[in-house]
Amino acid sequence: MAEPTRRLDWAATVLLAVAAVGTAWATYQAAHWRSEQALAGNRSTAARVQANRAATIANRRMNLDVQTYGQWVDAYTAGNRTRAAFYYRRFEPELRPAVQAWRATRPLNNPDAPRTPFDMPEYRSAAVAHADRLETKGDAQSRVAQGLVERADKYTLCVVLFAMTLFFAGISTRLRSERAEAVILGLGSVILVSALAWAATFPVSVQL
Repeated sequence: MAEPTRRLDWAATVLLAVAAVGTAWATYQAAHWRSEQALAGNRSTAARVQANRAATIANRRMNLDVQTYGQWVDAYTAGNRTRAAFYYRRFEPELRPAVQAWRATRPLNNPDAPRTPFDMPEYRSAAVAHADRLETKGDAQSRVAQGLVERADKYTLCVVLFAMTLFFAGISTRLRSERAEAVILGLGSVILVSALAWAATFPVSVQL
């Protein structure tokens, strides 16, 4: 009876060693990916802050466009060409082509013409586009962070599985029945192999 017991002891030792290494590896990977998730979250937050600032600037510039356009309309309808030209020269680069295209629709006589130049496709605010790009960047980084959280969670679950293997391997050495010890070691081995096979499908990062 000594030989089977010795083989079981060796099996328990191997199981303990592999599970211990697996636990350390999975713990490292989980910590690394959570660190990456934190960095991605910071990038997302920074992009959203920049997007809010850019949106504020864009709204301010659009308000100036509206005010300048209103002054131009007043001067134009009053027949004050000099004053109208003064305001027209002060249009933002995004507004001028929109006003030209809008005037081409003959809005005073055409009931189907857009109500204002701001409804024209030619009006494209660079400031708004910049704010939208930053918002898109923030959303993208947020999705990256979420993916990294899921990746870290998978490694954390592997840590739990390796810990279960350590438990079964450790408790097997306390059992007096060889059959019970073999069953416990077999259960631990199944968990270990499953955890190793699952972990092999995860992305791996090695950084010092």
